[in-house]
Amino acid sequence: MKRMLSLSVALALAVCALAKPLRTSEIRTEQVHSKLLGEDVAVNVYLPAGYDEDAAKLYPVVYLLHGLSDTYTAWAVKGHMKEPVDEMIISGEIARMVIIMPNAGGPDVHHTYNGYFNVPGHPYEDFFFQELIPAVESRFRIRGDKQHRAIMGLSMGGGGSTVYCQRHPDMFSSCYAMSAWLDTQEPEATDPSDKLYIVSKSVREHSAIDFVVNADEPTLERLRTVKWFFDCGDDDYLFNLSVKIYQEMRQRKVKAELRVRDGWHCWEYWHQALRMALPFVSRNFGNPDA
Repeated sequence: MKRMLSLSVALALAVCALAKPLRTSEIRTEQVHSKLLGEDVAVNVYLPAGYDEDAAKLYPVVYLLHGLSDTYTAWAVKGHMKEPVDEMIISGEIARMVIIMPNAGGPDVHHTYNGYFNVPGHPYEDFFFQELIPAVESRFRIRGDKQHRAIMGLSMGGGGSTVYCQRHPDMFSSCYAMSAWLDTQEPEATDPSDKLYIVSKSVREHSAIDFVVNADEPTLERLRTVKWFFDCGDDDYLFNLSVKIYQEMRQRKVKAELRVRDGWHCWEYWHQALRMALPFVSRNFGNPDA
């Protein structure tokens, strides 16, 4: 009889455990109104499991930028970022963190603004620093300081991440650039209404490589306060750019890491890159529980 009672209690406890909701992460879609751009900008926000359970806990933050012709949904839908982030948090490889994925473009590259820099009529960099960061870091429980903030991205977003860190080194502890669009030749087309021409011209004008080449010693010293990582496939058409900026940084004693792996400019490569990128930025955060 006692044995039957013990089995019944055990079964009841098991059923209760199964009925209890599991802690899961989520991706929320937010809108940030921009007076500078004159529009609402969509943002995907990854929140780790348990985010809503402790109202006092603050989190480090990563800004994760998409590439040309993509949108704020790209990392979640094409890059399947949620699964590896969840796995690495559970395994203890990375700190629990908030990840911000803002919109900066669209598939119609000839008629939609793409890019992370200010261009005539579309001051995106001003929006990013003056409106986006204050909005999301006040909406969510984020540690708003250099030691708990990082930035990374792919292709156009890799170039944007690099330039943002170069121009705002006081804002980010680390930068991880995947297959980064760091410079380009002057676009052949000259139609000022062609948005692809506009973004290409902005990349040339904001050359991350020229920035390092022309940096004076005080600027280089500020760059040395950021942890840098460049990751590009050996068959990527932007390969030489990552090698070039790494060489220029090394020559000027700005410590950086370079990884060249088998692969090209594709989501398979960037999905795998997350498994190096997130541990890298996590290691370079200040104490997330401080």
